Amino acid sequence: MSAQRAGASGTRWSPTPWRSYKGWMLCIWLALFGLAVGSGDPWLAAEACPSPCVCSNTRISCVDPERGIAAFPLLQSEAEMENITDIYIANQSSFSSINDKDLHYYKNLRNLTVTNSRLTYVSKLAFQNNIKLQYLNLKDNNLSSLSWTIFRHLNISYMILTGNPLHCSCENMWIKLWLGEEADTQELRCIEDGGGRSLLSRLRLANCELPMATLTPSKVTVMEGENMQLSCATSGVPSPELIWNMPLVTNYEILTSGQSSVLRLSNLSSLDHNSKISCSAENIVGEKESSLLLDILFPPNITKLSDAISDHHWCIPFSVAGNPEPTMQWFLDNKTVTEDKFIKTKIYDVTEREYHGCLQLDSPTHLNNGLYTLVAKNKYGIDQKRVEAHFMHKPWDGEDPHLTGTDKDSYYYDIPIDGPTADPPEDRVAVYVVVGIAAVAFFGFLIMLAILKFGGNSKFGIKGCVNIPVEVISH
Repeated sequence: MSAQRAGASGTRWSPTPWRSYKGWMLCIWLALFGLAVGSGDPWLAAEACPSPCVCSNTRISCVDPERGIAAFPLLQSEAEMENITDIYIANQSSFSSINDKDLHYYKNLRNLTVTNSRLTYVSKLAFQNNIKLQYLNLKDNNLSSLSWTIFRHLNISYMILTGNPLHCSCENMWIKLWLGEEADTQELRCIEDGGGRSLLSRLRLANCELPMATLTPSKVTVMEGENMQLSCATSGVPSPELIWNMPLVTNYEILTSGQSSVLRLSNLSSLDHNSKISCSAENIVGEKESSLLLDILFPPNITKLSDAISDHHWCIPFSVAGNPEPTMQWFLDNKTVTEDKFIKTKIYDVTEREYHGCLQLDSPTHLNNGLYTLVAKNKYGIDQKRVEAHFMHKPWDGEDPHLTGTDKDSYYYDIPIDGPTADPPEDRVAVYVVVGIAAVAFFGFLIMLAILKFGGNSKFGIKGCVNIPVEVISH
């Protein structure tokens, strides 16, 4: 009864408040669950995160020493792990190594902290899949050595190694060279053979030198099809490994003897123009590289000339290879195209050996239709290609006999393809006459309607005209 009265007053109450309460609780629980598994910063559902850790969509934190971990935690799916940008591990007495595949799925990892744990070993392939890693904190662990090759493909901006029992060895010399003054800021120390500790920044070791590599000649300019030879000399202690790196199309052979090597290239291909050739020397202390760009001279080659396309302007696209840069000239139906602000050659992109652009035309008409020829040339040769371009239909076949020369051209100007053509003058006069007659007829029709509507109203003096005596009219 009370429920009915409440309804009559305009407020609707549930006759079963306990069910309503359970419904609200269910809604709240579902909302919290949605936040847990949704995007953003809310925490992940408990079952998606290993029990010793706390996880959000972008962060994993494992700091509980009671329920420790021995390796990096794995989430339920690869997609979840790819979203992680920060991993924080601390106080883990069973955590001793970072192996090849431990961080394989954390492709977007940027910040990694493993501190106050028992980390002893880091694999050389530990971060092979973590190219976005920028911050690394390995403070207060059990690392005695760390190879520079672990980080060769990374761009780490900050590294903390304080509190590790690093040996004063040649293998750790790279840390001193890489950190520079930051080694003193961190008060980074290493353990000498006698057990004493010294600042890493003051480490001096015999037979421990950063390698060097020297490539000769340092600059090469050679014609396509010719042969050439490069030499690389290395130095350093321990004796470095000499490595060539050259992704070339051209055939080559390598002859190495001791700390020097010769690279012989035969029948140079223009496809290798601007390709990088590098010679590097690597040892336990680090690496050094010497490189050059191949400057291969070759005649022009028009690799693409396409049909005209309409964008903000009309464009005839082209791609031209050549070194030095070819000059480009256009012809329309064998007549030279004079370039100005309405027609001009534009280069939009330059790659290793090609120039990509278009002949740009601003508001072309039927006068610009025809066969376009592109001629590209430099001091080593010439190439040409043709393409038919159609921008606009010609006007109607019948011409005004009074229009000649430039007047005729301006009369036809700016008529779009498939657009309406101009009407002949006599058709225009006929249209004006018809429109005038229709207007007069419509105005007369309006007057007739007014007479019929108000003719029976006596106050206008029209209805009474029928009863006026003849005498009055005669006067």
